[in-house]
Amino acid sequence: MAQEPYFHPDLDAISLADVLHALSDPVRLAIVKSLAPGEETAWNAFMVGVAPSTLSHHMKVLRNAGIIANRRDGMRCIVSLRPELSARFPDLLETVLRLLPEAA
Repeated sequence: MAQEPYFHPDLDAISLADVLHALSDPVRLAIVKSLAPGEETAWNAFMVGVAPSTLSHHMKVLRNAGIIANRRDGMRCIVSLRPELSARFPDLLETVLRLLPEAA
């Protein structure tokens, strides 16, 4: 049985309020920061100190806000930043990440 593809909102449906809400959590910020170099990462490779069910929740919030994209690679889920977010909100992620304390 084939799984349905992940939901990703259309670019024009992404709201600034949803993006800022998604970025308001330290775990989600850590996920975005780890993806910032532009690499794709397997879902199970994130070491953010939360249970898998909690990580799943954070990933869903980021995906529904339009910040990340998920794709299947066999049995693995691959996560990356959504490049078109920069077209909607230029330099937003870069600015937020630049203002994070080094320890974050």
